[in-house]
Amino acid sequence: MQSQTTRATIYLDKEMHKALRLKAAETHRSISEIVSDAVREALREDEEDLAAVRARAHEKPITYEALLKKLKADGTL
Repeated sequence: MQSQTTRATIYLDKEMHKALRLKAAETHRSISEIVSDAVREALREDEEDLAAVRARAHEKPITYEALLKKLKADGTL
């Protein structure tokens, strides 16, 4: 199955665009590939973060003061 693409316009700082062009040339990849990969990775990280939040949703909340006491009690502080 071939991936469908959509054209998008992004605005980059001039120096960032220059760096991106150089990276594309050195890695023999297009700017579009590099940007798509970066966005894909950011979305993956978001999904991982959301999964971690879901996994911890049932944990009992702890106050900052209680956490400090616990850290002191177990020798961390």
